[in-house]
Amino acid sequence: MLRHEFQPGRLVAGLFLTATAAVYAGDAGGLWDAPWFAVVPLVVGGLCLAGATAVLTRGIRRRGGTEGAEGGQR
Repeated sequence: MLRHEFQPGRLVAGLFLTATAAVYAGDAGGLWDAPWFAVVPLVVGGLCLAGATAVLTRGIRRRGGTEGAEGGQR
């Protein structure tokens, strides 16, 4: 029994935000020099990709007839 429904859009967003944190952690640790504006393409690109993934997932689930893991019961 699943505790919650798997949401790939949130996974993609989390991966990109974690990558952004890794870039700044490497910069703070002295491994490389990241410019301050490096966060913009990582975060914006990640959120756009996460949104596209969420829309695609919703379309697939609506077409398949599985809206929720519990079959619509609460």
